[in-house]
Amino acid sequence: MLVVNGQFPGPTIYVHKGDTVFVNVHNHGDYGLTIHWHGVKQPRNPWSDGSAYITQCPIEPGHNFTYEVVFSEEEGTLWWHANSDWTRNTVHGAIVIYPPHGFSYPFPTPAGEQILILGTWFTYDVNKVIKEILRTGKDVPISDAYIINGQPGDFCACSKEMAYRWQVDYGKTYLIRLVNALMNEEFFFAIAGHDLIVVGIDGSYLKPFTTSYVMLSNGQTMDVLVKTNQSPGRYYMAGRQYYTDNLFFTGYDKTNASAILSIEGNMTDCHHLSFPKHFLRIPTMILQHDSGSV
Repeated sequence: MLVVNGQFPGPTIYVHKGDTVFVNVHNHGDYGLTIHWHGVKQPRNPWSDGSAYITQCPIEPGHNFTYEVVFSEEEGTLWWHANSDWTRNTVHGAIVIYPPHGFSYPFPTPAGEQILILGTWFTYDVNKVIKEILRTGKDVPISDAYIINGQPGDFCACSKEMAYRWQVDYGKTYLIRLVNALMNEEFFFAIAGHDLIVVGIDGSYLKPFTTSYVMLSNGQTMDVLVKTNQSPGRYYMAGRQYYTDNLFFTGYDKTNASAILSIEGNMTDCHHLSFPKHFLRIPTMILQHDSGSV
């Protein structure tokens, strides 16, 4: 499994709007690769875009390359990823772009923030799979699991004890930075009992709007605010794949991924986990092939 600096997902890059950073990439893997700075415009600097065979040849195993990444207009959340074959499945991470020095958010400063990277998990070498797909014309396989910050969550037995957990305080507003790092799929996301206030998409702010769930296309990022105004307790932060094929059945529902939002306070009567109303065991959930909810 190829990762960056021993981390999966990879390390987050924190910058301010207007910054320029230099990233030295050493390739210790078995494949040539590049790193693409997804959504970063790179004005007059295309040779650091990281598009394999377009702006540069892949960095060969045992070699390195230094990128100059110019954050000229972007603000919010973007991400970086490998751009050779399917190495980006495990070689990726978030980019957090704060307002310029001396400036603040166009919304009240949140009490805290969290990065949630939605991803896919394959039990085999995905680079070999993509080569077979290109050779035969077969369809892209569905991943063995979907993950949030590297873990499928409670609905996969091997991950139940390691489901990602985020502890927050009651009665405050937090910023969630969502990244859809899935290989090929759109993904629904919601938090049980909580609305999401969307304030930014793909490194740009927008007029805020409130929704009970969001859907991210692969490669898309989204900034959302969540108000922890529900009773102290634990709530699922859940995702589900969107697709239009016929449903299939496995030992567990691998189209879902979950993490846990833990609101601190008097939890005497709140030891259960609540589900997003659109997901999982509730009758009014979003189905994988529900195009009307897209």
